[in-house]
Amino acid sequence: MKVTFGSLVITAGICGILSFASLATSLGTKYWYIIKMNPMNTSDFEDLSSHSGLWSINEGGKMPADAVDSYTANYSRYSKTEQRMHSAIVVVLPCSLVLLLFGGICGLVSSLALSPVLLTRTAAYFFICSLLTLSGVSLYIIYSYQALAEIERLVGPEGLAYVDTSFGWSLGLAWLSYGLELLTGVLLLVAARMAKRQHSRPTMT
Repeated sequence: MKVTFGSLVITAGICGILSFASLATSLGTKYWYIIKMNPMNTSDFEDLSSHSGLWSINEGGKMPADAVDSYTANYSRYSKTEQRMHSAIVVVLPCSLVLLLFGGICGLVSSLALSPVLLTRTAAYFFICSLLTLSGVSLYIIYSYQALAEIERLVGPEGLAYVDTSFGWSLGLAWLSYGLELLTGVLLLVAARMAKRQHSRPTMT
């Protein structure tokens, strides 16, 4: 089956749209980090559950003092390094989302113009977007582990013994967006090479 220039740019466009939608959904939802009670919980830890996004937290019930709510809700207890990391995360990921929007416009223009140079530059643009998304997601994971380790140091392992923590599907959507951004860039590079070959063909007179 022969792959045409049109099918390449259409597929790249679909991947770009999906990457934007995935990242936008990820940023707008609150399932980046999930805290659940272990089945062997005790009455002292009733309703100890929550799920959090980048900016807000949904708590399932009241939590005991100095417990896991310190990890998710009380940012004042974080070290300055962790606070800077969180500030970087909430800047880098929305920035990547905005850049994806402009990347889609650039991709449309370069595809209509059949310009190998513009297609190559747009592909590089999407690779930069993917790097920003990867940086933001990686920072969030490091930040989460560091914050949890700090709380465990403060309250001891017994304070977290009945709590299960995990990353949620919102983070998974951010990873999906990263992969789709890379795929979009690769498809645009292939389309650029195809457009270049078409331009280099001698015209029949």
